[in-house]
Amino acid sequence: MNHPQHEGLSRRRVLGGAAGLAAGAATVAVGLPPDGASADSTRIAPDSVRRHRQAANVTITRDDWGIPHVVGKTDADAVFGMMYAQAEDDFNRIENNYLVSLGRLAEAEGESAIWQDLRQRLFVDPEVLKRDHTRSPAWLRKLMQAWADGLNHYLETHPEVRPRVIKRFEPWMALSFSEGSIGGDIERVPLTQLEAFYGDRAVEMTDEERGLLFQEPKGSNGMAIAPSHTRNGHALLLINPHTSFFFRAEQQVTSGEGLNAYGAATWGQFFIYQGFNANAGWMHTSSGVDNVDEFAETIVTGANGRRSYRYGNALRPVKTKKITLSYRTADGGQARRDFTTFATHHGPIVREADGKWIAFSLMNKPLEALQQSFLRTKARNYSDYLEVAGFKANSSNNTLFADSKGEIAFLMPQFMPVRDDRFDYRKPVDGSDPATDWRGLHSLKSLPQAVNPKNGWAFNANNWPWTAAGADSPKATDYPRYFDQAGENPRGPQAIRVLSARRDFTPQTLIAAAFDTYLTAFARLVPGLITAWDRLPEGDRQKADLAGPIGLLRGWDHRWGADSTATSLAVFWGEALWAPLAQAARDAGLSMWDYLAERATDAQRLTALKAAAERLTQDFGGWQVPWGEINRFQRNDGAIVQTFDDAKPSSPVPFTSAQWGSLASFGARRYPGTKRYYGTSGNSFVAVVEFGPRLRAWAVTAGGASGHPGSPHFNDQAERYASGNLRPVYFYPDDLKGHIERSYRPGR
Repeated sequence: MNHPQHEGLSRRRVLGGAAGLAAGAATVAVGLPPDGASADSTRIAPDSVRRHRQAANVTITRDDWGIPHVVGKTDADAVFGMMYAQAEDDFNRIENNYLVSLGRLAEAEGESAIWQDLRQRLFVDPEVLKRDHTRSPAWLRKLMQAWADGLNHYLETHPEVRPRVIKRFEPWMALSFSEGSIGGDIERVPLTQLEAFYGDRAVEMTDEERGLLFQEPKGSNGMAIAPSHTRNGHALLLINPHTSFFFRAEQQVTSGEGLNAYGAATWGQFFIYQGFNANAGWMHTSSGVDNVDEFAETIVTGANGRRSYRYGNALRPVKTKKITLSYRTADGGQARRDFTTFATHHGPIVREADGKWIAFSLMNKPLEALQQSFLRTKARNYSDYLEVAGFKANSSNNTLFADSKGEIAFLMPQFMPVRDDRFDYRKPVDGSDPATDWRGLHSLKSLPQAVNPKNGWAFNANNWPWTAAGADSPKATDYPRYFDQAGENPRGPQAIRVLSARRDFTPQTLIAAAFDTYLTAFARLVPGLITAWDRLPEGDRQKADLAGPIGLLRGWDHRWGADSTATSLAVFWGEALWAPLAQAARDAGLSMWDYLAERATDAQRLTALKAAAERLTQDFGGWQVPWGEINRFQRNDGAIVQTFDDAKPSSPVPFTSAQWGSLASFGARRYPGTKRYYGTSGNSFVAVVEFGPRLRAWAVTAGGASGHPGSPHFNDQAERYASGNLRPVYFYPDDLKGHIERSYRPGR
């Protein structure tokens, strides 16, 4: 089912009042004091006067969970209040995100962050962003100004808050962080190899960069269910991002210009990244498409020392650019380092391999990305949403969509370069061959998708798109191979399993499906372990030693639970089996799950089980330990990187890592000084939405809405989070009645 071509169509209907934003906004008189101020206030800087005037157009209402519901007269007023409320809850995370996105982290953290900053600045040039800001449409410039004003108003009215670096936010800075996914394409550049190239020294890649460590998958689950498969005849949407905890703020943002979005906003951004309005909802999952490529450049150095690179039968000059980075010194001062960086028409040079310089190509469309990110929050239906997608500035996210008309969809990233499928773009291609070049972008209708599938549901769990809608999924044979490099993962079959189980979904049964306890990976892997033990000869010492653990796993139903001792043993066994075989799986070109199921030997399986039982016994006094005794949620402070402590209070979490097929994800491990596992990623903001004549929604946020340990909303959702007990969302003003903690103007 292909949707119609939308290139070149007018966006007037979707933009709504956006184009008229500038024309309709009242001009603020410069130099007038804010309401209630003395005559001396006339000496206040004009931008301060403007901010105080705009604050009078904004109301922030905190509900009894501390969630801010922001109302402004205009979209710009709403953005102003949105940023002010975010800063109230966790200014530190806002500033940190912009230190990263602007390539200024070393100014706060020291020279150790210089390579991360250099990587960022290869692609993000402040001078280019300033020019982009100047050429932005008037409505967007207003929003960027309101973004900066909201943050600066917070700093002005909270002098006790001391930014580490950014003491004043400028409107153009919003363009540096215009797409809300965690990480981003740029993180595919290995920092060790960037350091080796521009530091002119050998630096070994880390096991993490090589993909050899056991890591919690970064991604999400999204499910959209059509009215034909719901009891009430209304479309349903599951929003289940798997991110670092406390990575996003839960907010509602409303204006008199048609904005009314609720959901999760990445700290420091002025759009709801994953959420819904009264008519439509959108959930983004990290995609496995290949739209970030490396080009191996043949470098030729002339007699004059100038470098060129071969392209076809010609030589082209290598572009050079000087980048100066500041970093914090041990005594608290600032020092600088200069770098001469290189680029070809394919992109910046990021490393060297086999005598070739590697250029890195990715989407770099901040102006289009910021417009798309904001405008989709005002889409009222699928047609509107698709029109905004015409910006083609989403590179890393699949989308699950549902609306009040009953339409549902699975969509892939719209930034998809057209390439020659003869070449394997999963590894560097020959940059000297013009045939490897990108050749424009795919049209929207040529992308794999599932729009209003007959089976009645669509999903993505960071797996391939070829099962997104069961039998109505796009077919891999119809598309170039670069449309997927993720393959399948254990959450895919689990999602299909729960979605196929019924045709009468309600919000409550969808929540139950999102927290279904079955672990598909262990259902596949454990039988091989049991068979390995069964094959041991009688009298074998290992057969006697492992009889107890094997008996426990033989009788297990492959379901997680806080009281389950089999879950603990299986997780420890899976982790012990994973690390030694990661390189072999990589060399074989197989996913870890396929390799463990098909290639692991009996000896490897049994050795890992012995190691798991021994570790459980060493740390907890025995190998039969309830999973909830090990797997814990703890929030001790507001630091971005927490310190965990077994002696401090924590909550049991029954679900596991997504590695094992759990849709509800909790990425946990031991930390220095701990024996228990503590989670830092996975389920974060979770919501289920029903798009009836009157929207209904339920949600939960990891920990709580505030980043301040002294706030009652720092950890008030921990128990609900761990149990999957989502709370009702107060979407309409009458929902809020009786649940208001405080209502105020920014700065008051």
